[in-house]
Amino acid sequence: MRAAISAIAEKGTAAVRMSDIAARAGMSTGHILYHFGKKDRLLLEVLAWSEADLGARFQQAANEAASPAEKLALFVRYYLPRHQGDERYALWTQVLAQRHDDAGRHLLTALSDAWEERLEAILREGQALGRFAAVDPSEFVIRAVAMLNGLSGDVMFGRSRWQHASAHSFALSALERELRPGGRA
Repeated sequence: MRAAISAIAEKGTAAVRMSDIAARAGMSTGHILYHFGKKDRLLLEVLAWSEADLGARFQQAANEAASPAEKLALFVRYYLPRHQGDERYALWTQVLAQRHDDAGRHLLTALSDAWEERLEAILREGQALGRFAAVDPSEFVIRAVAMLNGLSGDVMFGRSRWQHASAHSFALSALERELRPGGRA
């Protein structure tokens, strides 16, 4: 899976060949085809594997966080790409650009929903403790994810505005402002 992510990030989904992935993984192309069938299925499986790994690492960090505010900061850090060439996010953008059958769309929806559920859980915990404002959870998650996805595109595109500023800090600040209880500045 790691070999596939690396090859896809370097060559893109259209140009990567099963033989490129097999060579990086030290396997035969036939072995890769046996397990995944075709490239489209491989890309979806690699994305699912990548997201499971990232989700588990996020959850471990969130479990160690002392407050909902710390969990929110972790969420932003794990959700946004780290830099322009972030392999995991490159995989997302390239897989999303492909056409998918119903099973593929279902998998992509489930992966996206998992992140939204994590964010909603953080929000609800913060609200229950009186640390976050009483915003509508569903609407907040839609706004937050839309903003994060837009920022992710900017980071991956290499927008110059993020050369001297942090997209992570910008996003966290915006979310914290909206969640500040009682509208305090």
